Amino acid sequence: MQSLFALKKYFLRYKAKLAFGILFILLSNFGQVYIPLILKNTIDELQKKVTIELIIQNVLLIVGTALVSGIFRFFIRQTIIVISREIEYDVRQDFWAHIQKLPLRFFQNNSTGNIMAHATNDISAVRMFVGPSVMYAIDTVTKFLIVLAIMFTISPVLTGFTLVPLPFISILVYILSKKIHKKYNAIQEKFSEITTVAQENFSGIRVVKSYVREEYEIEKWKISSREYFEKNLEKVKLQAMFQPVLYLTAGLSTIIVVWIGGGMAIEGTITLGEILAFVVYLGLLIWPMIAFGWVANMVQQASASMKRIQKILNEKYEISDSGLTDSSITKIIGDIEFKNVSFRYKTDLPLVLDNVSLKIPRGATAAFVGSTGVGKTSLINLIPRLYDTTTGNVLIDGIEVRNIPLNVLRENIGLVPQEAFLFSDTLENNLAYGGNKIPLEKISDISKLSKEVASFPLGFQTVLGERGITLSGGQKQRSALARALAIDPKILILDDSFSAIDTRTEEEILVKLKEFMKGRTSIIISHRISTVKDADIIFVLENGKIAEEGKHSELVELNGIYAELHNKQLLEEELKDLN
Repeated sequence: MQSLFALKKYFLRYKAKLAFGILFILLSNFGQVYIPLILKNTIDELQKKVTIELIIQNVLLIVGTALVSGIFRFFIRQTIIVISREIEYDVRQDFWAHIQKLPLRFFQNNSTGNIMAHATNDISAVRMFVGPSVMYAIDTVTKFLIVLAIMFTISPVLTGFTLVPLPFISILVYILSKKIHKKYNAIQEKFSEITTVAQENFSGIRVVKSYVREEYEIEKWKISSREYFEKNLEKVKLQAMFQPVLYLTAGLSTIIVVWIGGGMAIEGTITLGEILAFVVYLGLLIWPMIAFGWVANMVQQASASMKRIQKILNEKYEISDSGLTDSSITKIIGDIEFKNVSFRYKTDLPLVLDNVSLKIPRGATAAFVGSTGVGKTSLINLIPRLYDTTTGNVLIDGIEVRNIPLNVLRENIGLVPQEAFLFSDTLENNLAYGGNKIPLEKISDISKLSKEVASFPLGFQTVLGERGITLSGGQKQRSALARALAIDPKILILDDSFSAIDTRTEEEILVKLKEFMKGRTSIIISHRISTVKDADIIFVLENGKIAEEGKHSELVELNGIYAELHNKQLLEEELKDLN
């Protein structure tokens, strides 16, 4: 239950509407419990004298009371259930906003399917607590107390006998609720697993088909679904015990009323009208007892779901503006410096970068080369603060990046990652995703997309499909480049962004980029020497350190790591020409 206290701030936002909802519950319940009193008086009066006027009068009174009670019950749903939807919206928005601000480290350690399960199934379970659970809990308690109070005024002795079975219900509900809570936790974990399997299959459908693994994936899905089914079945078996026991208890109470109440009526200590009222009141108590078990189930499920949501909401942002952030900074120029920078992804993992120091002046083109896994991508990810350094400092324009407002920093950096990701939207919306400061026609010309755009049936309005599935690998990379150029970046980072583009097209793009990036800083990561040879300065990384640096000609003369890479690629080109 403790996890549900986190919802307090949401309830406070709608306290006025919630107060009206509670008032409507009380008014509706007063109407419901008044009807048995009318019946009691009617039966007792009819025993004395039967008149058509008396019957009509009491029938109209019952109908009117039921009508008023029904109207207030309608208003209950218009307040409390509507509040539950509004709170669900608020929780979902807060959850989404929080997810957007979490660091890349979080997404590397949590599967997409698991996060999706939190955003859908868990939040829906919380809404069931906020709406139906709260409504029925208040409704049940108030009705239960009002009915008991009236029953005590009619006959304390008969009421005492009637309540004998009720403590057993409380004990049973407590035991079953604890078990249901454990079962529901297991169910939610399994649901996250199933969501992850589905998401991975949809995203990797090409791999599945290429390796003819359809049957394997179907069987894998069948096993996961069966486990999910069995866990749900275990919970349903527990829940199935609630209603039979509650109805049995209500039936025992009715037998007690008829048996003991009948004897009291014979003795003349209670009237037939009062016995009838007791039976009707017991009928009114059946739903509260059933609702109590139902509410207990929903509370346990919501508690488990809220605990899972809280786990994510308690994740630290790690990378955000702080008290050291200088809000007066509104732009950056592009001078970059690394001072004794070391970096590791986790405290228990080895260093990816080890005491790296380098300078890249504004307007220069810098390149990073090296074998796979030496830390090239990790290094450039520190510039826009996708990660923060473990030790050391990254400075832009002489200012520590942690002191530059995050929005200002990232709005001025165009990052083109290794894997180009495009949204299921129009080409125009994809290219203008980060802002549209540079005309689409200009960035299409630089990225050599102009011919493709002209051939598309709707031009820039052509929908690309999920992850840009309608484009080739090279077209995706060039589209990602165009998106980065559209924000008019002061720093452009190309992380092996030409791997799917032929060398001729790459050279044409680089020539146009050089003109576009005059006065701005460019950083290129590539395995191709042809891509980086014209850079103003080239850094060669090895084992997380700067092993060599200089211009292309200088590094070739050095006859070190860079020269070896250069010679290998020259030999590969010669072999291609021979073939």
